[in-house]
Amino acid sequence: MFEYEFMQRAFWAGGLIGVIAPILGVYLMLRRQVLMADTLSHVSLAGVALGSVMNLNPVICGFAIAIIGALLVEQLRRSYRTYSEVPVAIIMTSGLALAVVLMSLKTNLSKTFSSYLFGSIVAVSDIQLWMMAGVCVIGLLFFILLRRPLYNFTFDEETASIGGVQVRGLSFAFAILTGMTVASAMPIVGVLLVSALIVLPAALALRVSRSFTSAIIVAVITGLIGIFSGLTTSYHLNTPPGGTIALILLVILLTGISAQKLIARYNRKRHRKETKSQHVILVNHSRRNTSHEIQ
Repeated sequence: MFEYEFMQRAFWAGGLIGVIAPILGVYLMLRRQVLMADTLSHVSLAGVALGSVMNLNPVICGFAIAIIGALLVEQLRRSYRTYSEVPVAIIMTSGLALAVVLMSLKTNLSKTFSSYLFGSIVAVSDIQLWMMAGVCVIGLLFFILLRRPLYNFTFDEETASIGGVQVRGLSFAFAILTGMTVASAMPIVGVLLVSALIVLPAALALRVSRSFTSAIIVAVITGLIGIFSGLTTSYHLNTPPGGTIALILLVILLTGISAQKLIARYNRKRHRKETKSQHVILVNHSRRNTSHEIQ
């Protein structure tokens, strides 16, 4: 499998995205902004269509439009503070409508857009690989250098603002990073499944982890396992890589949740048995004391 250059690029790209996307997913879930990834993927598709129609580089154009879309979502979110889902709906429908109209202007884009919609291993070019590497480095530096302000900002923006955090600037920077990550993940999992790569590892991590740091670690490990096993399965079974990765991540999520429930049930039964045995010991001890007093 690794004798082919396109598979080498796919695994490099998957490894890079598998590190940064799950971390981003943890923050998005804690901020109640899970649908933002799906929204920006539709906006990025509109950028790809715009680049194709205007004879520009569709990858770079999709990347730029995704960042613009992220900034618009963040700006609208401040206008609709009470209705946080409204900006997501506005940008998602607008991006999808624009993509459909632009695609209709050029009829020979069906194969190209198929790879962007569902993901394609051969779609990962050298330019996209370097873009993913840049996004991964920027994202890791962002999360490492700003980990304390980000932590406070994620759970309570008002408290973070009182504590001296530049909430507005940090919020826009976070939105830009989200757009960059979504646009970079498109070649691997495609527009329709990019949110799965961001959300599913984070969903498992937040379910089974007991601390914020452990949630980050579990999310990254889950994402990497899902991507690498998905790419390998896709190669051998000749299935779409995006759908294969998403299904494997879903299986991992369901398995993790089921295992957690079984462990919790076992611990409850064990606790009841220990409590019952302690009660029996106390009763026997009380009876012995009573018999000694009678004697």
